[in-house]
Amino acid sequence: MKQILISSDSRSIGEKRVAITENGKLVEIFYEDFQQDRLVSNIYKGKVEDVLSGLGSAFVDVGEEQSLFLSRSEINQAILRSRGFDPNEYPPRINKIIHEGESLIVQVKRGEIGTKNPQGTTKISLPGRYWVFLPKDSRLGISRRITDDKETQRLKDIARNLKEENEGLIARTASENASKEDLKRDFNFLLGTWKGIEEEATKVKPPHLLHSHAGIVRKIIRDRLLEDVDQVLTDSKDVYEDILDYIHYLRMDEFKDSIDLYENENTSLFSKYGVEEQLKGCLKREVSLESGGYLAIDETEALTAIDVNTGGNVNHKNQAQAILNTNLAAAREIPIQLRLRKISGIIIVDFVDMYDNEDQQKVINELKDSLREDRVPADFIDMTPLGLVEITRKREGESLADLMEEYENDV
Repeated sequence: MKQILISSDSRSIGEKRVAITENGKLVEIFYEDFQQDRLVSNIYKGKVEDVLSGLGSAFVDVGEEQSLFLSRSEINQAILRSRGFDPNEYPPRINKIIHEGESLIVQVKRGEIGTKNPQGTTKISLPGRYWVFLPKDSRLGISRRITDDKETQRLKDIARNLKEENEGLIARTASENASKEDLKRDFNFLLGTWKGIEEEATKVKPPHLLHSHAGIVRKIIRDRLLEDVDQVLTDSKDVYEDILDYIHYLRMDEFKDSIDLYENENTSLFSKYGVEEQLKGCLKREVSLESGGYLAIDETEALTAIDVNTGGNVNHKNQAQAILNTNLAAAREIPIQLRLRKISGIIIVDFVDMYDNEDQQKVINELKDSLREDRVPADFIDMTPLGLVEITRKREGESLADLMEEYENDV
């Protein structure tokens, strides 16, 4: 059973936490109201305050505490074309493209991490239920979770008919088997939103906020409420009613019966469903496996190292089978831990040594399949000559350890 649990009983006013559980096991946790969450996805009319040609970057004032860091690679195709450059060629020096004092429409791509400024982009993206609209880039993409070739081609054909030549569209997971009418309606809403942003930008002086993100609850409902979710449960009547209004607005009324209000004054929602208890232990170094083995997870600034151990699972009639069982269990658990702990960058996994090539391939295949469940791009890269497996995962903000530290300090 897959559940989305939305808790508003936090000790910090206005803060919400969202947990996703599968058969009672916590697999993802989200916190709202930290600085980076407040800014990420917001769109501003900003003013370029400094261009660092040697670093290939610039800083853009958007009226927040810190300016946005804008790298050369985040300049969109439309700007390059307007300045006489071919967007398909390697971009020129940044001081040839943008200049100090000029205005730009920028979006916050990533919040501040440590002492690093928030990262901005001019490659605007507007997510809807079925599409991500890219008004300034011509890319056309399909969610990697949609694997049926006929459906992929159908969505590509619809996207080409909807968008203009220099616009882009990415079909989201929810678009699979969606009706043409619903896909068109979602696109028209995103297009209208962008037109409104552009119109407002012509009327205001920088720095100015043009568009703010939907908030964590609506974002989770929009992105994660799919057929595999059995229940959405919240302890806030206001949130409950807002979800019902939002799914009606999105024409997702088929999910109405799965939305429930938790009303128990004696036990908090997260405590009732074991989330609080699991949160206490989710950052422990050792993670038990169903096979009887365990993972040892060590996060460093450079990379994350995961060591797979058989633990007490050694008294097996077939030792090779015991090792295979442990490694398969690890291959299923590691992607869950990456999602839960929000681990990013380079991950090195030391599986228990296997001497059978067929067993080794079984573990690699299991790991690849499990990584596909991750909505954040996470990929199996290679196996090193020493038998270590390398994984990379895109950075999507702070790790869970950092978020929980901020949460505890805040309360």
